[in-house]
Amino acid sequence: MRTTVNLDPDLVAEVVEETGERDRGRAINKAMAEYVQRKKIETLLAMRGKLKLDIDWEKWEEEELELEKEHSKDRRW
Repeated sequence: MRTTVNLDPDLVAEVVEETGERDRGRAINKAMAEYVQRKKIETLLAMRGKLKLDIDWEKWEEEELELEKEHSKDRRW
């Protein structure tokens, strides 16, 4: 998407340098994506201790191991 925005040229140059991208558009997109990801992580971390999950992790692990066994039997090398 093309858009016109006023950006601080020094900040853009720093973003280009820090991201390692040569193209300014790619550098800005990468920086924005990383920013959004960090915000989502912060939101999830803020929920720590506030949610009660009743999950049987051991059962999930057993089921996963069983699936792996079944799939390994199907493989013929």
